[in-house]
Parts: sequence; structure tokens; C-alpha cells
Amino acid sequence: MLVATGGAEILLFMLAIPLGLPMPLLPVQLLWLNLVTNGIQDVALAAEKPEGDELSRPPRRPEEPIFDRIMLRRILISTVVVGGGGFVLFAWLLRQGYEVEAARNLLLLLFVMFENVQTFTSRSERRSVFSLAFFGNPLLLAAIVATQALHIAAMYIPWFRDTLEIAPISLVEWAAMVLAASSLLLATELDKWRLRRC
Repeated sequence: MLVATGGAEILLFMLAIPLGLPMPLLPVQLLWLNLVTNGIQDVALAAEKPEGDELSRPPRRPEEPIFDRIMLRRILISTVVVGGGGFVLFAWLLRQGYEVEAARNLLLLLFVMFENVQTFTSRSERRSVFSLAFFGNPLLLAAIVATQALHIAAMYIPWFRDTLEIAPISLVEWAAMVLAASSLLLATELDKWRLRRC
């Protein structure tokens, strides 16, 4: 989860800066993503319960790397969807006449939502999130809700709002961000489906 999020941020900048776009996210916004919102989720993900079929799987080979083929593929998919999707959104917003600050505001919100989706889909390497008990990891669910609520609160609290250079958005923009963030869920679920078919 953490490697994919970091990779997406790198890809975002590697696409935006060489093409002459403004810096997509400010340093303080990157710190917000990596230390605050992501920092809550990764601890809660560690509390995920065993899936129950561990003994029916073959053991990992001792020489197998930590980042195996499945993990690398999942990181690549998430990096491309999140980083590439964030770049497309940022570039499109600027082309539509959004001020840079407003475009960054929406991009930062999208990345927080992408993180929430990424955390939820990381509960299992192979099983669909829809087959897992929704309340199976209450700590994780609370962390995702807390992360999103914290970012929403920051959009309205003056000190946070001014420091992060963010602001409240319209319901239409909320709907668009939810739809955009769901693209990661779709991509991950399709990859898990392919993995189960093999």
C-alpha cells in the first residue's frame, strides 16, 4: 500500500513537471498525504485478521523475494491508476480554467480518497473486497472514516485550510472525485479476478 502510494506521487510529478505544468502538490500537501492520512491507515491495516485458508496454500519458497510477482504487478497497477489518473485530472482542471490552487485542492482530495480505496483493497491479495466481511477489521474501517473526516475537517478549519491551501468543494465535484477514486477499485478487482482464474 505504501509503496504504491509513493510510486503514484513520483509518477504524478514525472508526468507534470516535464510537460510544463505547475507543481501538482505542494510539499506541505505531500507531508499531509504521507504522514497524516496514510499514517493512520497503514497501522490499522496491520490489524487485518487471517483469511482462514492459509494452510491450504503452498508455503513461500525461502529464496522468494518480499516483492513477488503478484505484489509488483499490484504496485504497478495502483501506481499507474493513481499517479496517471491524478495527472489527467490536474491537467484537465487547468485546461478547464481552474486556478492552480483549486486544481491542487481537488487533486489532494482525490489522492486521499485513492489512499482509502487502496487501503481497503489491500486487505487481501487475492480475494475481492466484496467477499470479505465489511466489519471484519473495525480498526481499519475506523481509520478510513477518520482519515476522510480529518481531511474534510481540514477543508473547513481556517488554520488547516490556510496551511494546506485547500477549501470546501461542491457536491458535483464530490461526485466526480468519488467516481474517479472508484477507478482504482475497478482496476484492483479486475486484477484479483484474473489472479483467481489462473
